Amino acid sequence: MYGYIGSMKAKPGCRDEVAALLTAGATGLRAIGCSHYIVFASDCDPDTIWVTEVWESKEKHDASLRLPEAKAAIAKAMPMLTGEFTRQELSVLGGLGV
Repeated sequence: MYGYIGSMKAKPGCRDEVAALLTAGATGLRAIGCSHYIVFASDCDPDTIWVTEVWESKEKHDASLRLPEAKAAIAKAMPMLTGEFTRQELSVLGGLGV
């Protein structure tokens, strides 16, 4: 299994709109190999969004980013982001729900 944790900083006042874009297509992710996809709002920074994901494989995660609906959501979100991103790719070892 493949895990991903990332953060992004929205421009002031845009966090909720970006979060809505990120969560809009979540229901279809299970069918393409995603078992967990969670979008978080930071309690410490009103503009930071965190995303955690667990996928069957890195290849399935990467393929999901090439889907037309994912590309459209990313294009719509990018103008609302500052360009500050973090990311961590992980190997899932186990835990509750996996």
